[in-house]
Amino acid sequence: MLRGLMAVALLTLAAPVLAQEEAAKPNTNWPGYREGDWIVRDYKFVSGESLPEVKLHYRTIGTARKNASGEIVNGVLLLQGNTGTGANWFRPTLADELFKPGQPLDAGKYYIVMPDALGRGGSSKPSDGLRGSFPHYRYHDMIDMTHRLLTDGLKVAHLRLVIGSSLGCMQQFLWAEWYPDLMDGTVGLSCQPVEISGRNYLLRRGAAEAIRHDPDWKDGNYDKNPGHYQYAAAGNDLTESPARIQEEAPTMEAASALYDKRLAQALKRDANDQLYELESIYDYSPEADLPKIKAHVLLVNNVEDFADPPTLGTVERAFEKIAHGTYVLTPYGKQTHGHFSHYYAAIWKPYLVKFMAGLPPAPPGK
Repeated sequence: MLRGLMAVALLTLAAPVLAQEEAAKPNTNWPGYREGDWIVRDYKFVSGESLPEVKLHYRTIGTARKNASGEIVNGVLLLQGNTGTGANWFRPTLADELFKPGQPLDAGKYYIVMPDALGRGGSSKPSDGLRGSFPHYRYHDMIDMTHRLLTDGLKVAHLRLVIGSSLGCMQQFLWAEWYPDLMDGTVGLSCQPVEISGRNYLLRRGAAEAIRHDPDWKDGNYDKNPGHYQYAAAGNDLTESPARIQEEAPTMEAASALYDKRLAQALKRDANDQLYELESIYDYSPEADLPKIKAHVLLVNNVEDFADPPTLGTVERAFEKIAHGTYVLTPYGKQTHGHFSHYYAAIWKPYLVKFMAGLPPAPPGK
């Protein structure tokens, strides 16, 4: 019973996200739109495992400015959440608020890179064929691959901003620690800059064990995608605003239809891909190195975020170690969506605009 309850509680971090993220489709009409694949040969993961080839899929839009060496100096890196792809950034509630002329990330002024995170979308992942034999990647691998894409593949020498939501929010802290001279500012949406612990770890561990104990999982080497664990997960949503769920499902009939819809979506997802996504976070522990950050940092969370509860005091504690840090906790409103408020730029764009106005001067380029 305990295992079942943990599964119910935890895959809420994945199933509701799925319902929102799978709807994102890239708009190829943006200036300079391009898709591509970056291949790294003989890649060695931090686990010691290796693959002869690892692929990272990406999309770019915008206008590149280059220094005298021909390197791009007006880059903006956008990092996705735990599921979906880099195309999440093209949903109208983000792209229309950010990329249009005169908006904070005007595609006429910046060169914007949106990768599919390792293990997701068009990038290498277990469901490509290796299944349970795919290396167990961690955040270090995900960031290292993206850094290689930027610097070796796309020749980006400087980032004006790194912006990440949820999973990407956590990773932007690591980017700022590991590459402190690469960017002017980083922006995190919906996360905490502390080690995965407490309820967050319990929920993630419970979801991972629910997959491993699915009778059809077979140590990851299944022929039929296991789905028993999804029946509990599809009925729970602890990360969306309760008010938004009630608006979408105000009657038992509507709630039943919503459950059926989410279950159908959840059952399409590969179990190994989900398991690896859940466990990739286990090397995330940024707090000790926060003093190494040189960039200006903005973190925006929402008061209804179950995944990142504002009552723990962990964010305030961590931000005491960041030299140029700003923490914003947005209140509940009719347009907020709890953890998923990061999908609605109108909520946090005013803070982004103010933050960008305080960044140091950008490097010259043409």
